[in-house]
Amino acid sequence: MATNRKLGRTTDIRMAMLKNLSTDLIMHGKVETTNTRAKEVKAIVDSLIALAIKEKDNYEMVEVKVVKAKLDSKGNKETELVKSKNGKEYLKVVKEETTEKRQKDLPTRLNARRKMMRKLNKVKDSEGKSVDLPSKLFNEIAPKYANKNVGGYTRIVKAGPRRGDGAEVVILQLI
Repeated sequence: MATNRKLGRTTDIRMAMLKNLSTDLIMHGKVETTNTRAKEVKAIVDSLIALAIKEKDNYEMVEVKVVKAKLDSKGNKETELVKSKNGKEYLKVVKEETTEKRQKDLPTRLNARRKMMRKLNKVKDSEGKSVDLPSKLFNEIAPKYANKNVGGYTRIVKAGPRRGDGAEVVILQLI
């Protein structure tokens, strides 16, 4: 068996295609593609999930000072009238300082997050907000598979030949 299938593409196009398929699989839970592409993506996604399982609890909670604009009852920023050195008046946003507890990745988890970001694309949801896929892997997918034996996090289900060219189409899904 080949260690790395070429899939009839140049390296940069092939890597981009595998990145897109991996991102879609983690984002949506399943993807429809050809059999050979699915086998390549399966290996990538299984390794990402194994990495997420290994590092899922490797963080510490820290208190962080956060400076935010103070909001009124309607949700608008509060402002105050201030005089500058040269005598001109302007509106200044009132700020408030609070402390929040946040997760801080330990070095090995940070390295794992960076490895994941190399294999996945940045995506936005339907409302246009960025989705943090490494966090989704750590917080949603890894706990689901934590008690499972090594490997086997994805499944390939055959869907039959494609109408146009007769290629074997499969559905790759997270178990």
